[in-house]
Amino acid sequence: MKLAVVGGGSTYTPELIDGFARLRDTLPIGELVLIDPAAERLELIGGLARRIFAKQGHPGRITTTSDLDAGVADADAVLVQLRVGGQAARLQDETWPLECGCVGQETTGAGGLAKALRTVPVVLDIAERVRRANPDAWIIDFTNPVGIVTRALLQAGHKAVGLCNVAIGFQRRFAAMLDLTPADIHLDHVGLNHLTWELGVRKGGPEGENLLPRLIAEHGEAIAADLRLPRAVLDRLGAVPSYYLRYFYAHDEVVRELGTKPSRAAEVAAMEKELLGLYGDPALDEKPELLSKRGGAFYSEAAVDLAASLLGDGGSAVQVVNTLNNGTLPFLPDDAVIEVQARVDRSGPAPLAVPRLDPLYSGLVAHVTAYEDLALDAALRGSRERVFKALLAHPLVGQFDLAEGLTDRLLAHNKEHLAWA
Repeated sequence: MKLAVVGGGSTYTPELIDGFARLRDTLPIGELVLIDPAAERLELIGGLARRIFAKQGHPGRITTTSDLDAGVADADAVLVQLRVGGQAARLQDETWPLECGCVGQETTGAGGLAKALRTVPVVLDIAERVRRANPDAWIIDFTNPVGIVTRALLQAGHKAVGLCNVAIGFQRRFAAMLDLTPADIHLDHVGLNHLTWELGVRKGGPEGENLLPRLIAEHGEAIAADLRLPRAVLDRLGAVPSYYLRYFYAHDEVVRELGTKPSRAAEVAAMEKELLGLYGDPALDEKPELLSKRGGAFYSEAAVDLAASLLGDGGSAVQVVNTLNNGTLPFLPDDAVIEVQARVDRSGPAPLAVPRLDPLYSGLVAHVTAYEDLALDAALRGSRERVFKALLAHPLVGQFDLAEGLTDRLLAHNKEHLAWA
């Protein structure tokens, strides 16, 4: 089995390598190719990846290349984890929206739209080259904004599944709180990428006992603290929102905070510099503890499970993925991309049935889906007017003057990445 990782020079990659090494019986990789145009970073991370495999006795071969076409040739699956413009572009996404009193964040709001505009054309070009190399290859997208990028891939006819680590993080956290194994926990995880709620926490499977009321009663304070939301939010919802819902439920508070502290992009850039220094140590043969602060926790386990199901021997597993709605949420169009539990096998994901959503959730999901329609249209066809309409439709913007000001700033800060601007 051959896997390729586009964006293999990311400082995330050792997390992925560690998972591949530990879980080699689940996903027996014969060849792993790390692909990245940043040759110096790729050399450091490729060396560490080989040492991790060697230490853990993994027999697979790891190669590195900056040649995308050569790297994806004959690959059974391609993981895409890139960041167009790097941390410098992320810093801009987190900064200029604040000038208009809006959340500065790289996956939602105006910053998230900027990232989508930069990213969608690049990922679609990669996907076309993967299809030419091997039309049967699966594309696993971990590149944000995952929902919009995955929708672009599926709309273009690619074999693609979107992946996020939010659900697996909740699964691990809740299992520890309930003194259960992660395999015992099934989440009623519903929504869009970075706009989800845990409406149930079930023991043993989709039909199992719902432990969510007990979880909130006994551990609500700790969960709320992790989400940086008041405990009352959990009590009144009777659900656990993704931490990204804080941008909606506490928008003004978040904007005030972001204006008074260093950006996450600046923190990550400093962390990446330190990590790359560590990765260059020829004695290092495991992922360093600092990597846990970089983000992407449990990404490797989720990626291994998904790839194993897509490339396995005919078995299937239930996992949270981003895939086509196809009637799962009846208030959304079939071609919307939702994030839900799905049964995954070699034919791809098939979403499990979802109970009727309360309007408290379905209204926001429908609103953001409409924004994503317009965002994807802007990413595919360009134009200032399409960008403006996407911003006007976003529930974190929604005002004419704000959308005008944000459009001007978005285009000014992204000219080098937008061929049409």
